[in-house]
Amino acid sequence: MLENLKKNIDKGLDYAVMTKDKLTKAAKDLAKENNLTKEEAKKLIDHLLKKSEEARKSLESDLQDAVQSVMKKMNIPSKDEIKKLEDRIKKLEGFHKSTVKPAAKPKPVKKTIPVAAKKKTRKS
Repeated sequence: MLENLKKNIDKGLDYAVMTKDKLTKAAKDLAKENNLTKEEAKKLIDHLLKKSEEARKSLESDLQDAVQSVMKKMNIPSKDEIKKLEDRIKKLEGFHKSTVKPAAKPKPVKKTIPVAAKKKTRKS
C-alpha cells in the first residue's frame, strides 16, 4: 500500500515538470494500460495538463518566495529597491544642479615679458 502511494506521488511530481508533449504521451500510455475509452483518455489528458500547470505555478511561486527570503537574509536589495534609489539619486542630482550656479570663467591672462628681458633680446 505504501509503495503504491510512493509511486503515485513520484508520478505526480514527474507530471508536474513534464512538457506538454511528454505529459500527453504519458497520459495516452496510462489510458492504454487501464483500457480507457477515447473520451476518458481525453479527460485524463486534460486533467493531467491542468494539474501539471497548477503544480508548476505553485512550484514557481514557492521557489520565488524562497529566493526572496534568502536575498533578504543576505541583505541583497530587490530590483524595486534599486529602482527607488536610482530615482532618488536622479532627483537629488537635479536639485543640486538647479541650486548650484556655474562658476564664472576666469579671464585669460596675458603673458608679459619683463622689461629686463626685453632689453636683453634687443641687444643681441
